[in-house]
Amino acid sequence: MVDAPTRSTNRGPGRLLVAVYLLFAIAATCRAGVQTILRFDEAPLAYLLSALAAVIYIVATVGLARDSAGGRRTALVCCAVELAGVLVVGTISLLKPALFPDDTVWSGFGSGYGYVPLVLPILGLLWLLRTSRPPATQS
Repeated sequence: MVDAPTRSTNRGPGRLLVAVYLLFAIAATCRAGVQTILRFDEAPLAYLLSALAAVIYIVATVGLARDSAGGRRTALVCCAVELAGVLVVGTISLLKPALFPDDTVWSGFGSGYGYVPLVLPILGLLWLLRTSRPPATQS
């Protein structure tokens, strides 16, 4: 059985999605690095979760940028974990704000980043769903 061809994840609007993921990978990595180096003792859980988010953004960026079945699977897992992370951490940060004394990528559902961390995995999952269908043929 031959798999139907799929649309590329890194073409058209996918390029913008990859660029935004790359931007967030850089931002989250830098912020997590600074927080971990300078203030780790203030909120170790929060800063470790920021570092985890940064790694997920990096891996998701690579997955979306690669036009392969493996890249697609990688991006799918990363987007799903990212969405679960922002929902769980966002909820915990509202219920137990003492655990998150400083904004992190996922705390407050990404409020410190304009809620982009909440929207980005949804867009990623929708893009992966859209591009998983075979391209339309013209008659």
